Amino acid sequence: MKIRAQIAMVLNLDKCIGCHTCSVTCKNLWTNRKGVEYAWFNNVESKPGVGFPKEWENQDKWKGGWEKKGGKLELKSGGRLNKLLNIFNNPDMPEIDDYYEPFDYDYQKLQNKPLSEAAPTARPVSQITGQHMEKIHWGPNWEDDLAGEFDKRAKDKNFDGIQKQMYSEFEKTFHMYLPRLCNHCLNPACVASCPSGAMYKREEDGIVLIDQDRCRGWRMCVSACPYKKIYYNWESGKSEKCILCYPRIESGMPMACAESCVGRIRYVGVMLYDADRILSAAETDREKDLYSSQMEIFLDPNDPEVIRQAREDGIPDAWVTSAQNSPVWKMAMEWKIAFPIHPEFRTLPMMWYVPPLSPVQSQLDQDNLPTEADGIIPKAEALRFPARYLANLLTAGEEKPIISALNRMIAMRSNQRSKAIEGKPNTAALKTVGLSEEQADEMYRYLGIADYKDRFVIPTAHEEMKQEDPYAFQGQNGFALGNTSSHGNDGGKGFSLFPTRRTSSVTPMEYMPMPKKTSAPVQVAASASVAQHAVASEPEVIENVATITEVAQEVSTVTSESDDLKKIEGIGPKISEILISNGISGFAGLAAMTPEAIKEILVAAGSQYNRADPSTWPDQAALAAKGDWDALQKWQDELDGGRPKS
Repeated sequence: MKIRAQIAMVLNLDKCIGCHTCSVTCKNLWTNRKGVEYAWFNNVESKPGVGFPKEWENQDKWKGGWEKKGGKLELKSGGRLNKLLNIFNNPDMPEIDDYYEPFDYDYQKLQNKPLSEAAPTARPVSQITGQHMEKIHWGPNWEDDLAGEFDKRAKDKNFDGIQKQMYSEFEKTFHMYLPRLCNHCLNPACVASCPSGAMYKREEDGIVLIDQDRCRGWRMCVSACPYKKIYYNWESGKSEKCILCYPRIESGMPMACAESCVGRIRYVGVMLYDADRILSAAETDREKDLYSSQMEIFLDPNDPEVIRQAREDGIPDAWVTSAQNSPVWKMAMEWKIAFPIHPEFRTLPMMWYVPPLSPVQSQLDQDNLPTEADGIIPKAEALRFPARYLANLLTAGEEKPIISALNRMIAMRSNQRSKAIEGKPNTAALKTVGLSEEQADEMYRYLGIADYKDRFVIPTAHEEMKQEDPYAFQGQNGFALGNTSSHGNDGGKGFSLFPTRRTSSVTPMEYMPMPKKTSAPVQVAASASVAQHAVASEPEVIENVATITEVAQEVSTVTSESDDLKKIEGIGPKISEILISNGISGFAGLAAMTPEAIKEILVAAGSQYNRADPSTWPDQAALAAKGDWDALQKWQDELDGGRPKS
């Protein structure tokens, strides 16, 4: 027995509201760069639907994951010889149209277009070619809320074994949201398929990463991943994927998608598993038995023998304690209401999903509606969502675990209803599904209330145990990601057989033209600012604001960029800043003002202007505007703060 720890996540589909906050957060954090505009490490799909990329679940088409061939586990995309033969022409890789052509809009046209009777429009622009797109054909959430015709969504692989045409009728339709990210599998096909050995699974927490320095862009990992959660960065020439926000995980914090989740559907914790059982679990003959085989890998963190062996295998006590309090362990192993997505791919995924409850079927007789003992809560078989569909998605077609989980969730709700209305627990309903009253109350706390401390039980990393020389490691690059992370010491400018990577943007930046200087340096907006200050400070100056406005509109001299109001005797830095903020930024503007108007501006701004006397400022500014510096200097020699020397 070789014990390892794995960071895992549970996503409660019964509470997902499809807000895409997790997707937007992840996009802004990790893939808002050139080359990965089309990549979404986290995306939310509407089911039923073909998903993103199109038909990613159809491994007959994409050849992802593993398969049992001749009694032996092999990559569905082929072995070493097959990869060598196709290394320069990967036949099973999705094209950009299978994802979508990323686009933006030429918003500059909305700002820069000249005045016209027709309202300006922002046309879509391809982020790959930089050309205008006539029509947007697809997107990462194109099928959001069952958008589009049913015939296209009916290609959903989870409809296998279901008479799907009946669900094209509106009265019988069903819908759920499915957030997806890298599953950080225990038996990752992407790691096994990489020709350059750039992909690896971290021993201390099970996170699957790509070494950007070793990646050579063969893209075999893209084909081998059955969940299609590895993306090729066409700008850097490297593959990229979800890194499970490992800098946050190492600090004991949840990943960004979990932290930002509005519906509180994400739970993060530690699972202990026996690494020696991985191969036997993945080689299970019957696909329907793969879910139960994966469950046998995990070890009880409360077992004294497991705790002892975990210490011998180098797992810190804090991680064992976290595993004991893990919400993932409770939902997946104790209550058995969470399931791994598509275990038939044989990668042993570690993102688990709680199946959603749904409304009852629409065409039924209320007298014949199958309900629980209370006569109110419906049974799982009365729900609109087909159990077979959920089984195809979460348990490789095995319906019994799905129905059991749905019945447990229904019994928990029935128990809470009974306690709230009748004042006593519904022990009969709980006993039927094998739950104790304590378990039902704990389920309600985790699923219904979902406090932060219950959802996220994440221990901090122990780098001192991982590094042989932590002091030497301190001076190394601790975070390698991005388009320039693997360029080396020469910054990617050395000799190369390949073309130079593009570093400029596809859509060139268009700057708004600077507004032309008008003949009035003192704008009406500035006068409005004066009015606001005046009203706020001295009510009696309201009458004078109109005078200031008239003066501002009558100024007819263009302001010189070399004007410096501090050259006027009596104007210091503070008064100069006040005048400039009110639109008086040049000598001509100041010369057009009256001393009374200047005083009103200073008073409105809260300045007492101490020894300064504005009475001579307009005349001084007039000389400066003419460029008569000799006369100005001669006059200023006779002034002190703007007033004549005594």
